[in-house]
Amino acid sequence: MAEVRKRITFHGRVQGVGFRFTAKSMARSLGLTGWVKNEWDGTVLMEVQGREPMIQKLLVGLNRNQFIQIDWLDTEEIPLRTELGFDSR
Repeated sequence: MAEVRKRITFHGRVQGVGFRFTAKSMARSLGLTGWVKNEWDGTVLMEVQGREPMIQKLLVGLNRNQFIQIDWLDTEEIPLRTELGFDSR
């Protein structure tokens, strides 16, 4: 199965609730690469790369966290990049 890279903007209660730490831990455990960072407008921006089923597992896991509340997300597929892990910015 081919890899994809997605840029995802998360809206909701996503800052100050451990979102970036949780995303980084889960993404690494799923073998995904990319990064996650807080934006000035209260959203969280993520670029994540890997197999589609693993990205979906990440999204499901983030939505199950009791402190995180994802109201909606904007997703776009973007070109693949070469990188060695998943980091928080």
